[in-house]
Amino acid sequence: MRKLEKCIFCSKVKMIILLLCWALNLYSQDRPNVILIMADDLGREVLECYGNNSNFTPHINRLAREGMIFENCHSTPLCTPSRVQIMTGKYNFRNYIGFGLLDPNEKTFGHYFKEAGYSTCIVGKWQLYGNQKQQELAGGRTGSLPKEAGFDKYLLWQVKDRGYRYGNPTLENSEGEIKLYPKSYGPDLFTEYIEDFITDHQEEPFFVYYPMTLVHDPFEPTPFSKNYNNGDEKVNDTTHFSAMVRYMDDIVGRIVDRVETLNLSSNTLILFIGDNGTDRDVISINRGQKLRGNKGYTNDLGTHVPMIAHWPGSIDPGQVNERLVDFTDFLPSFLDLIQSSASGDDLDGISFIDNLKDPDSPHNREWIFCSYDPHWGKFKPSRFIYNTHWKIYGDGSIYDLENDLYEKYPLKITDIPPSEKSVIDNLKLKLDSLK
Repeated sequence: MRKLEKCIFCSKVKMIILLLCWALNLYSQDRPNVILIMADDLGREVLECYGNNSNFTPHINRLAREGMIFENCHSTPLCTPSRVQIMTGKYNFRNYIGFGLLDPNEKTFGHYFKEAGYSTCIVGKWQLYGNQKQQELAGGRTGSLPKEAGFDKYLLWQVKDRGYRYGNPTLENSEGEIKLYPKSYGPDLFTEYIEDFITDHQEEPFFVYYPMTLVHDPFEPTPFSKNYNNGDEKVNDTTHFSAMVRYMDDIVGRIVDRVETLNLSSNTLILFIGDNGTDRDVISINRGQKLRGNKGYTNDLGTHVPMIAHWPGSIDPGQVNERLVDFTDFLPSFLDLIQSSASGDDLDGISFIDNLKDPDSPHNREWIFCSYDPHWGKFKPSRFIYNTHWKIYGDGSIYDLENDLYEKYPLKITDIPPSEKSVIDNLKLKLDSLK
């Protein structure tokens, strides 16, 4: 009798364990993995899927073909302002403290993912703690370290030590080690770290943020180049730019391959974006037109970046989305996606998650606002607001983007057709309210 009772008890325990495992697995599937890849200094005109005629990007093309390509995603014109904005979901006038710095009092998407039970990882470019000059320009303030910003695991360039980002890189890891990697290529090390992280955390929800070092200058050969020399000879020549774009694309392919090999595709949202416009030394051929990058400046070539979303089974293939997307929109979107209990009431963005499954969803933003004052270089402070037709600056200048996309001909209010004046008035009111 006792043996029978013991068998029944063991059977019940096994059933409870199986039910708990099933419940945990179901809970994990309800919270998809998220991989956010952000290329450095990459305007939309550089990519084939946006009309580029000279750069070869088959893996990114595949993401666009199998997922959704956004036509109207905009960043700020420069790296740190964009990074602070996308990580915190707030306009820069609320929380920007200086170039190369992230206010350690700010809550980032890393924190929100951790609170929701996600394992978090960041690799690539940090540049948010600040070097001595950047800290001095910020009145002696220091920025944030990766773990303070919500990331469990990391392998990063330019945390406290600058070193080099490509050949023979100097990188810091989440164990606090700063190491020189002779005869290694930084982007390969970052990608291998992501591949291992995904493998190690495939049974639990994870968030990977990859702010790339590619395709920022110095422009130099990659391991795919015939004249690659392990980074021993430093060059900066834009003739290598296309090779760097090609290598960036291959890295995207490697990350997608790892997700697919582990059968995680249907439960993993991959987002690919750029952080600001292309370097001004780079000229791209896009749909037969020569376009010079305008990183750091405020026209379309300084802020118009690629955005591609890939999530098989949730996003229909071949989708083109015309909605406006601002960098403040990513954090509230993530909160929606992971069903976070955080309210997000203090965020400036609008979630685009509904648009991933339904491009005609009504949650479309009507305008994009930018507060731009990087405290770096010779870039002048600027405030502006725009939709796909009109753009208004804080100094009162108006541009007709449909006919003057690169802002060569400023207009006065008297130049505006009567039918459009109410639109201009509403944009101006909103611009005046965001201070």
